[in-house]
Amino acid sequence: MNHLFENEIPRNRYFALRHGHSLANEQGIIVSHPENGCEQFGLSELGHLQVRNCLQDCWFDANTIIISSDFRRARETAEIAHQILACRVPLRLEQRMRERNFGELELTSDCGYSEIWREDAIDANRQPRAVESVNQVMARVTSVVREYEDRYTGTILLLVSHGDALQILQAAFAGMDGSLHRQLEHLNTAEVRELVVGKGS
Repeated sequence: MNHLFENEIPRNRYFALRHGHSLANEQGIIVSHPENGCEQFGLSELGHLQVRNCLQDCWFDANTIIISSDFRRARETAEIAHQILACRVPLRLEQRMRERNFGELELTSDCGYSEIWREDAIDANRQPRAVESVNQVMARVTSVVREYEDRYTGTILLLVSHGDALQILQAAFAGMDGSLHRQLEHLNTAEVRELVVGKGS
């Protein structure tokens, strides 16, 4: 069980933004290793459009701090958001917000996700096929939140990342065991969602 904010109220507001539709999504493959994801498989044309559309009616402003995975698809998403919002604080790239490492499933069909999620539901420490465990992902993404909690008060932070990383972060905010992360509402590409303590969506 993760207790990211046990018996305390966050000093800041946190929002998750999953990257827009990517070339990896378009090809239906898993891209989770830095050597592939950091410089390749950026946003598709649809992804660029999705990100612009998702920010049209949002109320983020120039004081928003954007923290993004350094994978190309997330970085391009964050750069669009940063430009639209005219953020005063430079975009911050953060390796701890990277995609979950899917080990031996790299560059294989994204149908393989369901196999791993079944294992996740049994034990959040499992690492089938050398996949990064749920609890390993939870430890790194929550460490980012903890760091910014220590540095800021009353700030809005937009965390740009990937499906599993954000799904697991939602579970941490909800105070749920990581093995239950797939029970929470899934984030679609280019979807923005506030992360609320004690709530999965």
